[in-house]
Amino acid sequence: MGAIVLTGLRNGYFDSKVYHGAIQYWFRDGGMVYDFLRPGTPYGFTYPPFAGLVMAPMAYLPILLVAVVATLATIATTALLVWWLARDFLERRGWADWRGITVAVLLGLLFEPVRETITFGQVNTLLLALVTADMLFGVARGRAWAGVGIGLAVAIKLTPGVFLLYLLVTRRWRALATAIGSAAGATLLAGALFPDQSREFWTSALWDTNRVGLLHYLSNQSERGLLARLPLDTVESTIWAVAVLATLAAWGWRVYHAPDDIVGGLALTGVLGCLISPVTWIHHCVWLIPALIRCLDLGRPYLGISAYILMTSHLTWWWEKRPRPPLELLGGNIYVWFSLALLFWTPLRTRRSPAVHETDKIIA
Repeated sequence: MGAIVLTGLRNGYFDSKVYHGAIQYWFRDGGMVYDFLRPGTPYGFTYPPFAGLVMAPMAYLPILLVAVVATLATIATTALLVWWLARDFLERRGWADWRGITVAVLLGLLFEPVRETITFGQVNTLLLALVTADMLFGVARGRAWAGVGIGLAVAIKLTPGVFLLYLLVTRRWRALATAIGSAAGATLLAGALFPDQSREFWTSALWDTNRVGLLHYLSNQSERGLLARLPLDTVESTIWAVAVLATLAAWGWRVYHAPDDIVGGLALTGVLGCLISPVTWIHHCVWLIPALIRCLDLGRPYLGISAYILMTSHLTWWWEKRPRPPLELLGGNIYVWFSLALLFWTPLRTRRSPAVHETDKIIA
């Protein structure tokens, strides 16, 4: 925990302060939430109105309590994710006692995207836990409510929408309809309660890329961020569009041929979201956690361990300031390169795969 504090003091719960200020401005001062900017910065509230509804209690809480709750929520959801995704791996090696689980959870908390989530006061692990629970206990078991968690996550933040693509490609029509219905219902509820905020978000704030930060900033570890840091000028957008289509094709081919591997689908779709999003800050890369654990579980430990170590090392930030070339292309895009490696080499189980592990029994 000391490492989390020492490496993250500079973030100062920045995002929680933005949320807190915006929600107070909205619910207590009667202002338009998307007009709020944190004093001295160009940053404001970027989530859909339904997220503001979920965060409404912040209007009546001090920022210190908001930061404490956000930290505890991230710790709790990280522990849940480790238990859900790594339990069988730990049990097979005799490490599933309290000491082994504690070490695994601490390693999860030490992972730089999780540290950044804590010190920014972000919601990333909460959304990942919501989607993971839906995939493992809803979609995998064919429950009638499968898709609700994905839909609510999409209504809170649009990026989990890649999981709608997963349900589409694997032809889980009922879960897809439920997810779309849940997202639409939550969005319409927010629209009915807050029509002005909803109109502003869907017609203006959503399309204002200046609200989320500079694409070329080092923390943007998506394919778009990598390209924005290169001298590509007018062809950058075209190359990015081609890269997104190629990434979608590679992802779609892999998940289409392993439709029964829910854990693998969760892992690959989390990687996809990080790669194709225009902005993937380092704290968003908690979505790589399922892929890292899957690599350890199914025989690619070299990939999972090397990715974990280099991402956790804070090495990427060595290239935050110039001079950057020539090593910036490698060191300044560590998350992008490993995300691409995980996209192609995260192991999946197909119908031809031997020996089903305990982890995969939840799919049956």
